[in-house]
Amino acid sequence: MIRRSITTAGLAGLGIVALGLAGCTSTAPENSEGGEGGGSTLDTLREEGTITLAINGEQPYSWLDADEPTGATIAIHEQIFSNLGIDNIEVEQVDWDSLIPGLNAGRWDAVSAGMSITPERCEEAAFSDPEIMYTTTLAVPAGNPKGLSDLDSALNSGGDVTLALQTGAIEDGYVEQLGGYDNIVPVDSAQNGLETVETGRADAFALTAVSLDWMTEDNDALETTGPFVQEIDGIKQIGSGATVFRPGDTELLDAYNEELAKITSDEQAYLDLVEPFGFSAENLPPADLTTEQLCSGDLEDVQ
Repeated sequence: MIRRSITTAGLAGLGIVALGLAGCTSTAPENSEGGEGGGSTLDTLREEGTITLAINGEQPYSWLDADEPTGATIAIHEQIFSNLGIDNIEVEQVDWDSLIPGLNAGRWDAVSAGMSITPERCEEAAFSDPEIMYTTTLAVPAGNPKGLSDLDSALNSGGDVTLALQTGAIEDGYVEQLGGYDNIVPVDSAQNGLETVETGRADAFALTAVSLDWMTEDNDALETTGPFVQEIDGIKQIGSGATVFRPGDTELLDAYNEELAKITSDEQAYLDLVEPFGFSAENLPPADLTTEQLCSGDLEDVQ
């Protein structure tokens, strides 16, 4: 049975000051395969019985509900790591830009945030096989006063639209690849992005559709514009999230992928884990989509 707890970074993210942050990590980089520690990270985690996951607090992927970690990626990880003999999950909630740097610094063992597989990120970390497919949408004020439909409608407004983007998120990358935009409000979390629109500091906030649909469901002040797939240079962009590991933790990654395949190869097993959080069979990655393809950035052959 999985046991879950929040470590000090997660409590700090809730506004609670805690000391001794460095002491709560379970695995340092030198314990990775081939490192100075001798044993593999997987061996260490099994021996300790605990894995530390970093999350960003984006619903419905992974967030804290009454101090308890929950979400679609948490549900997937509870099953996979339990099957790997790691029964305790600790969670640290941190800013998006800290997820991969903190992972590589050994502050946590993996990132559980539905992070998109992109060529730039693949240069810094190792991604599991694809876990969740998603489209993009815009959160806008109720009634959609600017008449927005997608990123292009905002970027082609002549600067009339103020767009909130989560720094480092895939939507931020889309805008950069489309030539940039001057009227942007950077935010560090999905919740802050929604608050930026709700308070009138931005006209729209771009993020994955499943997140914004979930987070605005009971918010009468906001609505979403409908899902869309962004095109760049005529090529549809593929949004696929995965779990992130350190590049040296190959044994842990391989073991994780083996367990993940048991879930993604069985639609009902997949839905049992993610459907309670608003995901559907449309979010199940196609069997022929690979991390290598997404890391290469060559998407013409996977349309």
